[in-house]
Amino acid sequence: MRAVMLRELGGPEKLQVEEIPTPTPGPGEVLIRVRAAALNRRDVYARVGLYPGVKLPAVPGSDGAGEVAAVGEDVPGLETGAPVIINPSLHWGPDPRFYGQGFSILGIPVNGTFAEYVVVPAENVFPKPAYLTWEEAAALPLGGVTAFRALFTRGGLRVGESVLIPGIGGGVATLALAMAVAAGAEVWVTSSREEKLRRARELGARGGVLYTAEDWVRSLRRDLAGGFDLALDSVGGQTFSDLIALARPGARIVVFGSTSGPVNNLVMPRLFFKQLDVRGSTMGSPTDFAQMLAFVTEHQIRPVIDRVWGLQQVGEAEVAMDAGELFGKAVFAIP
Repeated sequence: MRAVMLRELGGPEKLQVEEIPTPTPGPGEVLIRVRAAALNRRDVYARVGLYPGVKLPAVPGSDGAGEVAAVGEDVPGLETGAPVIINPSLHWGPDPRFYGQGFSILGIPVNGTFAEYVVVPAENVFPKPAYLTWEEAAALPLGGVTAFRALFTRGGLRVGESVLIPGIGGGVATLALAMAVAAGAEVWVTSSREEKLRRARELGARGGVLYTAEDWVRSLRRDLAGGFDLALDSVGGQTFSDLIALARPGARIVVFGSTSGPVNNLVMPRLFFKQLDVRGSTMGSPTDFAQMLAFVTEHQIRPVIDRVWGLQQVGEAEVAMDAGELFGKAVFAIP
């Protein structure tokens, strides 16, 4: 089969399409013929060695959708040819509050979806929502479960609340925007590009500001008319302190990333005098994934796709993601 292989850390040129043996499903496993896969920032981090647990050589890719090609022993109820979507949270464990010691994410160190075939545990295979194309289905799993858990399981979002999503444009952020709007929230966003703010408003955002502007916090506080009830933070750094300044008393901040690095010079009284809740979130449990699929199906939510690439263009897509050029997901069609 054709697959993208990463044999050593380095630049995007280290990602090469090769012919490798097609895997065979073992007991409790399913072989998926991948029809489409999607890029995530963790793929970029893994390539340069900034993600824990990297073991090479390996096939990257956490997101994918396709058809059941074969099943191993002790896998009832899955028929060959069935259209499916893959939950990339492997071996979450019995506690829905936190993943167990055996947890990992599909795609480095476990061979992932940037290939014609991938083997995954049967428990990670779900029916593909019928209304989604292969490309849309592939764009949903990692970003969808991350956004859903951050908004609802950890964030406790309620109808009518105000939500702030900084750095709109990425896969998680655009899916979180769609989910929050569908749930009846008032959503505000930030970006460094006016075009991304315009796109966010088209997707249902109430408004947004350029965080490159000197007075963006003051401007957004005025527009929000009292601040937000819930913020999703994948940025960290100074942005986290800005979110505290923008929060209503009793608000929640759910953190699931830190692309800008550590939070320095945090003024703690701003946190405790407002009685704020800061909650961490990573990926999602099998229950989160099932509930996410039900939610997006009920509301007919379609992931935003920036463009569809060929498998040999994975490196090019990673460069575009790293430069902040994408709005929505980079998806790879695998004919």
